[in-house]
Amino acid sequence: MKYPLFFDTIESIKLQDNLSALLGTFEGGNVEYGYLDVVKSAGHSCPTVAGAYLMTREALKALYKDQLPVRGEIFVSFKEEEEEGVAGVIANVVTQITGATTTLGFKGIGGNFVRHGLMEFEADITSSAKFKRLDNGRSVEVVYDPSGVEGHPSQQELMQKIMQGVASPEDKESFGELWQQRVEKIFNNVDEVITIKS
Repeated sequence: MKYPLFFDTIESIKLQDNLSALLGTFEGGNVEYGYLDVVKSAGHSCPTVAGAYLMTREALKALYKDQLPVRGEIFVSFKEEEEEGVAGVIANVVTQITGATTTLGFKGIGGNFVRHGLMEFEADITSSAKFKRLDNGRSVEVVYDPSGVEGHPSQQELMQKIMQGVASPEDKESFGELWQQRVEKIFNNVDEVITIKS
């Protein structure tokens, strides 16, 4: 499986998953997600998937500092409706990393390790997403805005050719390369695209 090399350079997200520890899935419950993991789940790499990954990673850093974030003990809120825009795409990435879901998640064992009911939409927030620790109630809001990281000028023209069915194989390859170049630029400018509000 070939993919852009920069995927492997992106800082991963490490968590403690007590359910996986109990069930012998990962030794000590230590689990790690890389960007490639969420890309395979989403089926593609784009500014939205990159943003969801970055929002989650940076929010967990702010919430847990030097501690490992605890998967399954994080409540996540979104301003948008579940079916609005790219909210669902973002939520799927956040679910994969944090375990939080609305109604489809794990129901728990003896009242422990419950994963459903840990995500809400149409929340009264002004940010892209809000992450809250269940153990101490501490929360942070995250704003993701990649608009300052522009794509290559040729991208739009190549996209039009592809949509019109007149693009050559070289055009399609160039478009994909340019698309991923913008995604890489987003990861290289985290401070520009991500704002944390405590």
